[in-house]
Amino acid sequence: MTRNPITVDADVTVSDARALMRAKKIHRLPVTDKAGNLAGIVTSTDLDHAAAPPATSLDMYELHYLISKMTVESVMATKLLTVNEDLPVEEAARIMDDNRIAGLPVLRGGKLVGIITESDLFRLFIELFATRHAGVRLTVLLPEKPGELAAVAGAIAAVGGNILSLATFEGEAPSNHYCTIKVEGVPREKLLATIKPLVMKVVDVLDT
Repeated sequence: MTRNPITVDADVTVSDARALMRAKKIHRLPVTDKAGNLAGIVTSTDLDHAAAPPATSLDMYELHYLISKMTVESVMATKLLTVNEDLPVEEAARIMDDNRIAGLPVLRGGKLVGIITESDLFRLFIELFATRHAGVRLTVLLPEKPGELAAVAGAIAAVGGNILSLATFEGEAPSNHYCTIKVEGVPREKLLATIKPLVMKVVDVLDT
């Protein structure tokens, strides 16, 4: 998550909130009340819609004056989904996906301590797959049996390989699963020769 996120008071104007988002290159702002409690959240889309002149009989000067006085309190969302800071990150991701939202305020004892967004999850995804590290990346199909993954990891270690990342996914049937492994310290062909006898099939292999 992003700790100590930038927030705004409910009485901040729409124009000031838009300027802050642009300056900080962010797309959502938690809104707090006078006591510092989370009162809502406003997105760049909310602010853009609020600032767009609607069809009206007012002249342009009157309209711009009214928009300049509009506060985020009038456009923010108040029915919020939030999570506690000790929630596993994958559960936060599931909540975001199930509810089709791009960010979640993170609370500690009811107080705002952070926000988790799609960007945070993308960065985590990059780290989980060791994307910024060179190595050989394999995806294999393994039987859904105890000890299969341990056998593969042990064989890699036995030939001097260091596993940088490892992730499993649903396979082609309930009886198997895909496993993506990134390894450094072993040439591609030697790694393939080590792995092939232990798996159902090698789906792909890439030098990264």
